[in-house]
Amino acid sequence: MTSARMNTPVRASELEGRAWLNTGGERLDLQALRGKIVILDFWSFCCINCLHVLDELRPLEEKYADVLVTVGVHSPKFEHEADPDALAAAVDRYEITHPVLDDPRLSTWDAYTARAWPTLVVVDPEGYIVAHLSGEGHVQGLESLVSELVAEHDAKGTLHRGDGPYVPRPQPEGDLRFPGKVVALPDGSFMVSDTGHHRLVHLEEDLTTVRRAIGSGTKGWADGPRDAARFNEPQGIAVLPERVRADVGYDLVVADTVNHRLRGVELGTGAVRTLAGNGVQRLLDDARARGVDPNEIPQDASATSVALSSPWDVTWSDAADTLVVAMAGTHQLFSFDPRTGALAVLAGTGDEGLRDGSAPESWFAQPSGLAQDAHGAVWVADSESSALRRVRFGEDGSTSVESAVGLGLFDFGFRDGPADQARFQHCLGVCVLPDGSVAVADTYNGAVRRFDPATGEVSTLTRGLAEPSDVLLDTSHDEPVLVVVETNAHRLVRVAVPKQAQTVDEGAASMQRKRTPVAPGELELTVRFSAPTGQKLDTRWGDPTQLKVSSSPEDALVQGDGTAQGLTRSLRIADGVTEGVLHITARAAACDGSPDGEIPEHAACHLYQQDWGIPFTVDPQAPAGLALDLRGTD
Repeated sequence: MTSARMNTPVRASELEGRAWLNTGGERLDLQALRGKIVILDFWSFCCINCLHVLDELRPLEEKYADVLVTVGVHSPKFEHEADPDALAAAVDRYEITHPVLDDPRLSTWDAYTARAWPTLVVVDPEGYIVAHLSGEGHVQGLESLVSELVAEHDAKGTLHRGDGPYVPRPQPEGDLRFPGKVVALPDGSFMVSDTGHHRLVHLEEDLTTVRRAIGSGTKGWADGPRDAARFNEPQGIAVLPERVRADVGYDLVVADTVNHRLRGVELGTGAVRTLAGNGVQRLLDDARARGVDPNEIPQDASATSVALSSPWDVTWSDAADTLVVAMAGTHQLFSFDPRTGALAVLAGTGDEGLRDGSAPESWFAQPSGLAQDAHGAVWVADSESSALRRVRFGEDGSTSVESAVGLGLFDFGFRDGPADQARFQHCLGVCVLPDGSVAVADTYNGAVRRFDPATGEVSTLTRGLAEPSDVLLDTSHDEPVLVVVETNAHRLVRVAVPKQAQTVDEGAASMQRKRTPVAPGELELTVRFSAPTGQKLDTRWGDPTQLKVSSSPEDALVQGDGTAQGLTRSLRIADGVTEGVLHITARAAACDGSPDGEIPEHAACHLYQQDWGIPFTVDPQAPAGLALDLRGTD
């Protein structure tokens, strides 16, 4: 377990897809990349874990710029992601500086047997696969492997140094670049997160005139005056209640997404301060490796010492008397009290999926939009499950989660009607209308939809928008008007709420991926993990590995579901089941230290995790085993 390197390298498959981006119009193949170390990054632009990996890889790409080429293989989950214009916008939005292969039919995905987003495959300068990794958090092992390959192929004369094939795309100009979220300010103006410019922009009531910017516009993290502060892809903004603003000395709380922090902004001066988060992505938190429940945040911990993960939206809850944070990166909701600095997990186990019930037992899937209603409930746009969820706060102090619209990770579409039949597609924003109904920024459908809790019906308010990511009720008009953040059009627009909404039915859909054949009855599940060079499994508190298994439909498994230690599990497919989806989460904790030695007392520890959704079909001729790679060793 000393390397991520495969014991038996195999020849890499050719790169096939519809088109290439970031190459100046040139089509690449493996022969054109011969002599370079290649990392194939299988990603989709909806996936928060994939966005994390983009940022993890940036320092590695910079350090080895003359010998390493990353190729992003875009493998869409949602229908909208197969739109070439949407993919080009995502490449620009996330400032991707390596070639990207558009693979809408999943041809290259299938050729490399990818089963999860993200998957990383390393190809050596002679065209052989030397590593196959799933999930995030692998950059330390990748750096060791790249260093090994550089030395080896330098000595063999098979390493070619020099510039890679990346060619920058022309960038649009304007006051806003991929805006994310918007809030109304007390004086009738608006504050928008100018995500692509890494700043906030204060707009006049006309939604176009810029009053001022907050933040230098340079990506990074810095507190201070408004023209010197730095953000990194900020998203949600919340205006604190007046009574709270008076206590804490600032007015706004900003979800500084890629900095993994919450920031405070004083409206008068524009000064910015850090409120919570230490800048370390929570997935890499070493709590579990130290035998601590990662969902338990010590009460005496300072908010700026706690790791967060891609906070995407924030809203004040009167019922809970605290700020609610959509922690997209860990599929949870957090609470943050600005008056005390107290942070806590409000809802969600951290498992990705759609499960209702009590808050500590619920599952979310990349929650990305929040809004409070008149009854104190908080509505959640749960993007990866294309669902609208509701969080209720009981008088007895209990908190519960229920789904209004949505079925799970792999079901989406554009369909109005009864809530149990209606479908969204990767919704990111939500707001409550005067009549108590809920407007939803149905992002990948390019629409604003409405859910009426009184009737249980979903309808369409407007469509034809360019990835609307947020929606806000504008109370300055006699009739209800919405302010919509039209992200891919780089603007905010007003949309009147029609007295008669549309009814649209373009059908329901499920993610289309090749199904894995499995034998009926017994199925042996194995997740392979190899600690990277310089680390070893941390066995100080017992087995540091864990599997969580469930299925869709729920009764597809009659044995082997649930959570237990270890990376192997005996499953049994129920009689009569012909197809379904296995939901598998694997975790492993490793700490710095030699494989044959003790782990130093204060060693850094790392949590490796991956969620898989494996569509399967039952075939009597199929093998009775399923092997997945968390860190592949062949």
